[in-house]
Amino acid sequence: MKRYIFDELEYELMQDYREAFNKEEVQNKMTEYFKDYDYILGDWSYGKLRLKGFCEKNNSLFNNINDIASKDNYLKNNCAYDCRYFILKRINK
Repeated sequence: MKRYIFDELEYELMQDYREAFNKEEVQNKMTEYFKDYDYILGDWSYGKLRLKGFCEKNNSLFNNINDIASKDNYLKNNCAYDCRYFILKRINK
């Protein structure tokens, strides 16, 4: 898998459904807010990139809403049907 650095944190591109990942767009959207999340899911809706943070159970930010195990539910209920999306996993903590 490919790795990228955003705000001095390294991420691995775990999934890139329908070639959704665009490094420049992610760089423009990435803020300090996302630094504590284990995963970042990016989806495209109406030509705009949206980012959402997800966690593993051992993360202090973990709750049912941002559980990485519920990503499929998030995609189904909060994203456009069959939208392009990608998932980044933070490598260094």
